[in-house]
Amino acid sequence: MNAKMMQWADVIFVMEQKHKNRLKAQFGHLSTYKDIQVLDIADEYQYMDNELVSIIKQSVGSYLGLTLA
Repeated sequence: MNAKMMQWADVIFVMEQKHKNRLKAQFGHLSTYKDIQVLDIADEYQYMDNELVSIIKQSVGSYLGLTLA
């Protein structure tokens, strides 16, 4: 995440509350009016773990009102 990405985003999804806290600490005023959603997914998976990808798709899909096949 960088300042340009933070400015661009309408909604930001993070896995844990600590990730949201880090974004707020790092980007301060840029994060004030951003919709940062905590998915409550433990950060214990390896990068691109198939199970993690599935969980994220389901969680984000539910938030956005999408039906994923």
